[in-house]
Amino acid sequence: MANAGTLVTTALLQLLQSPGGLNDHLGDVGQLLGVTLPPIEAKQIYAQNVAQALVERAVDLKYPALLVYCDKMSNDLREKFRTFSGKAAMVVEVRVSQDRIDGLENQLQTYVDVVTRILDQNRGDWGNGVFYTGGYQAVFGQMEHGGRNFIQTGKIAFEAAVSID
Repeated sequence: MANAGTLVTTALLQLLQSPGGLNDHLGDVGQLLGVTLPPIEAKQIYAQNVAQALVERAVDLKYPALLVYCDKMSNDLREKFRTFSGKAAMVVEVRVSQDRIDGLENQLQTYVDVVTRILDQNRGDWGNGVFYTGGYQAVFGQMEHGGRNFIQTGKIAFEAAVSID
């Protein structure tokens, strides 16, 4: 059953890092808003659920950062002869940080918008038994001390259907 979460996480990472993914959308949204958004490199995307304070101590973290992980799985056995046939609850956490409060929330909302655009444009079959039907929920956390003085986190949560042998 643990393989289901890994499958969906890997498929989502491929969507975010592929041509036409995160950095292409950052450029498009930046043009619309008249701002320059720094691209997100592969080393700024983590496939794990790690507390902000812990990740800052463990690695050389550069912001903005994305954390992609499977939060929960449920094997509903909708397809009786499959090993796993159910849902994976996925989360993409977007963390932004800077030395001023001004503009931090707008920056976070822009990055969250980019991630949700990618989800909107990639409904359907993600391969290897992973299927995304659409729909998500975005939650914005409050600003705190951390990162480069101030940090704010947005979480995009959605479900993907998984059917594997």
